[in-house]
Amino acid sequence: MIKSMTGFGRFESVTDTCKISVEIKAVNHRYLDLGIKMPKKFNFFESAIRGLLKDYIQRGKVDVFVTYEDYTEEKVSLKYNSSLAAEYMDNFKKMAEQFGIDNDVKVSMLARCPEVLSMEQVPEDEDQMWALLSEALKHAAENFVETRVREGENLKNDLISKLDNMLSLVDFIETRSPKVLEEYRKKLEDKVKDMLQNTTIDESRILTEVTIFADKICVDEETVRLRSHIEGMKKELLKGGSVGRKLDFIAQEMNRESNTILSKSNDMEISDQAIILKTEIEKVREQIQNIE
Repeated sequence: MIKSMTGFGRFESVTDTCKISVEIKAVNHRYLDLGIKMPKKFNFFESAIRGLLKDYIQRGKVDVFVTYEDYTEEKVSLKYNSSLAAEYMDNFKKMAEQFGIDNDVKVSMLARCPEVLSMEQVPEDEDQMWALLSEALKHAAENFVETRVREGENLKNDLISKLDNMLSLVDFIETRSPKVLEEYRKKLEDKVKDMLQNTTIDESRILTEVTIFADKICVDEETVRLRSHIEGMKKELLKGGSVGRKLDFIAQEMNRESNTILSKSNDMEISDQAIILKTEIEKVREQIQNIE
């Protein structure tokens, strides 16, 4: 199947304690360019997130947005620094002895000393957090790929239609080319007759001129190669997969052959068809930019 490089996918992973939302959107790009925006608590998972998404996406400028909502009260704990409290008490005792005053320190006073008691956030369960995050990522990526496949199918059908039309243009050029040669020979003979009137025409000279002309306007090789490229592109489209780069290369070759045909042509009908052919190839090249 063919995939477009533009797509969108979203999923929410919800539990009694939290909600993780993942949103993925992308536009065309030569390579895979992943941009991830998420809460700081998920920074540890960035490498794993990139690895997971690469299983679903090969090309495109992809933006991933991760949001987190915590439904529980803030998870904090009270930490008692006993060694620091002991240092405070030792120093209070030394002060009492040094100045001859009562050591009247109470627990409430000691508790107010800096860093004796402190609030710490309880660390998250990383395994549980990754299980929820990876579930949301996988489902969002699947929805994202589904939109890419759907759009890719439309692209494929439109491209095949354009390629079939291009084949009909090549057919016309191949059919018309021998007639151009015949018309040139007749025109040349008529001109020579008018000039020489009753003098016998030198057939060998006519044949030489026609041969030189035929060599200048011959596009047989170009049409054969062009037909091969068109058929090759259709084959790749029907085969599917990540063929965007290959199709872009084939389109460049098709454009080169059509340019040569147009430059060799001295017949208005062939020139008109060659111009239409070039226009169709440009349309195909533009659409190929959106294929993964």
